[in-house]
Amino acid sequence: MMERPVAPESGLMSGRQHALDGLRTVAVIGVFLFHTVTGFAPGGSIGVDVFFTLSGFVITLLIMKETRATGRLRVGVFYAKRLARLWPALLVLCAVVVIVGLIFPSSGWGGQESDAIPAAAYVMNLANYGAFGSSTGGGALSPTWTLAVEEQFYLLWPVLLLLMLRFWKVRTVAWITAVLAAAFLLERFLLVSRGASLARIYNGPDTRADELLLGCAAALVLTSISPGSRLHASLQTGVRQGGPFAGIALVVAVCTLKEPTTPGAWFDIFWTVGPTALAILAGLVIGWLVLQPDGLTSKVLSHRWLSRPGRDLSYGIYLWHLPVFILLIPLIPSLAVRVPLTAALTVLMAYGSFRFVEKPIRRWASKRLESDVVRPAPERELARV
Repeated sequence: MMERPVAPESGLMSGRQHALDGLRTVAVIGVFLFHTVTGFAPGGSIGVDVFFTLSGFVITLLIMKETRATGRLRVGVFYAKRLARLWPALLVLCAVVVIVGLIFPSSGWGGQESDAIPAAAYVMNLANYGAFGSSTGGGALSPTWTLAVEEQFYLLWPVLLLLMLRFWKVRTVAWITAVLAAAFLLERFLLVSRGASLARIYNGPDTRADELLLGCAAALVLTSISPGSRLHASLQTGVRQGGPFAGIALVVAVCTLKEPTTPGAWFDIFWTVGPTALAILAGLVIGWLVLQPDGLTSKVLSHRWLSRPGRDLSYGIYLWHLPVFILLIPLIPSLAVRVPLTAALTVLMAYGSFRFVEKPIRRWASKRLESDVVRPAPERELARV
């Protein structure tokens, strides 16, 4: 599919944003703490909101990079590369949980074999609120609902984005994307006001779409600006002022904010505007890191001790941390021992997943698929995000 001419490349398009990899590491640590020592990080699930916004940002940036470099996007190849990047590691996790659960039915993974089907099919979010009958949730594979939300979004967004780019300039598409996010916010308000269950609001692909779309809008804005332009300077000033506030607000929320679970005024307010507000904060942090790459926070997050785990291990850590923790519950009663052991085993499993599953399959898929894509000239070849 072809797009209409777009704005000249900005500095954002020139390479990998290592600070965003560091942000992934921080986000997955928050989720880990939420699932293992909830009292210490009651709002650690906010890491998921950051992941959604960051996913929308990254997937849009990948699309824009390829369309700028080649003049088109092979949608089928794009989907195949995404699947090769994410699905094999998930299938390995599902297989291990099922096999261990069958061999040791009294273990923490026993009796959860049926959860592997919605997890592997990227519909766990629908299963969690009962779209296929009785609802699930709370098992070792339950966190795969976030992967389902993202994959369902990925099915629609590339085609929709390319379609919009045929008719409008990038900056106009960014505004339309923000309006779409507002529409899903309105839909969530209607669901909350009509008494929808927490599982429906929490897991819905539509009730999380605004977070992903706000990340998409941020990427479109940042790829439409020219370095040194008035808009570039204005955005730098804005994120310089708003970025630190947003980062501090997210950290405070991780340490203090407990998402409401019982009906009431706070429940209605939070589940109407909360996800959008968190996505806006995450978007400000992303913009701050990208537009202020020489700032202290960007440099800290870009350090290899944070950026490399975010790049290579964060996905595996997210996949394995709760299954490992649940498996150890009946084996190690002491939380003080179980949590650090979970952390160590999770990193080990994540490394094994990256080294022996994700990396080899990704390389194989790239060799098979890249021949179908017109590659840019060497001097214009862009680093992946």
